[in-house]
Formats: sequence, structure tokens, C-alpha cells
Amino acid sequence: MELEDILAKCDHTLLRPDCTALEIRDLCDEAIKYGCASVCIPPCHVAGARRYVNGRMKICTVIGFPNGYMTTAAKAFETADAVKNGADEIDMVVNLSMVKDGCWGDVAADIRAVRAACLNKTLKVIIECCLLTDEEKTTLCRIVADCGANYIKTSTGFSKGGATREDVALLRRESPASMKVKAAGGISSLQDAEDFINLGADRLGTSRIVKLAMAA
Repeated sequence: MELEDILAKCDHTLLRPDCTALEIRDLCDEAIKYGCASVCIPPCHVAGARRYVNGRMKICTVIGFPNGYMTTAAKAFETADAVKNGADEIDMVVNLSMVKDGCWGDVAADIRAVRAACLNKTLKVIIECCLLTDEEKTTLCRIVADCGANYIKTSTGFSKGGATREDVALLRRESPASMKVKAAGGISSLQDAEDFINLGADRLGTSRIVKLAMAA
């Protein structure tokens, strides 16, 4: 697989809580130079990044991040604010407390509220695979698709584990063809990236692939 093809599937990511505006601008410059799919950044940096890229790169941000246990109203407000500030794509964290309680209707209502708030923007739902059973992952594939999300995403990168080959394969297998898969967290090599893509990931959330491209 060509490096350019891998980079085109990357959401070039910087979500450290102490990241600076200068670092965000550098991230945008790198994403533009290397042809990434988007930059994935904290909500507080969306408006500034939108002005800086001026249409040259898609802006992705995170909602309910990283724990997902905010109220549905808070997530919907955060989403609407992000869209108003210029976000093109929304990566929301599912409510894992509801998942563990088996409150599937509430899980769906949480996702649907964010879907409505982000209008026609791309929505990715992070399910944090490292905290779930295979049965919970399979159930979420159906719910996330039914709620109109564009992607189901493996991980925040801030819990005890990131994307695994087994999880990417499971999400691709259990999701309808209309819903895509994003692998995120722990993608540390070009081989990792290629493996995830071959297993069915359409997007990669990573900060390392561009650095590897720069080194190459």
C-alpha cells in the first residue's frame, strides 16, 4: 500500500489537554502538506483552526471526550457549538455507563441527540472497545448504525487500550456496509496502519503516521 493512500485515511490528531494554538497550527500545516483526511483537535481550538486552514483541511473535534458520561443535553450543546465554530466532523464518545447498565434505548437517544445537533456533518461514535465485551461491541454496531452515524470508532486513545486488529475486524464484520470503521489509539507504525486498513478501517486516528512520513 502506498504511503499517500494511508495518509489520505488519517485524521491527524492532537488531543493533549495542554496543547497550544501554535501546536494546532503546526498540526494543520502537516495535515495539509501530507494530504490527510482531517485534523482531530479539542473543541476549544476549532474556531481558530477553521480560520487558519481557510478551507484547506477538514476540522474534526471530539464530544463528551474522553469519558462519555456527560448528560445528553451537554453533548448536544457541545456538538452544536462545535459545528457553529466550524467543525466538519464530530467524534463523540458513547455513554459507557448506559452501555454497562444495558440501557440500550438511552444509549441510542444519546447518539441521536448528537446526530441531530451536528446536522449533516460526519458523525463518528467512539465505543471504547477496551472496556467492552464482544457482545456489547456487536450490539453497539447495530445501534450506532441505526442512529445514523457515519462511523463506529474503536477508541479514544485515553483509556487502557487502543485499537486492536481483532476489534477492527469485529466492528467491520458486525456493522452494515453503509457504516464505516475508524481505528484509533496505539497506531504506532506503517504496518499497523496498513493492517487496520486491510481489516476494514476507513479512517485512522493517529498522531504518528505523519511523523513517520516526515521521517521518510
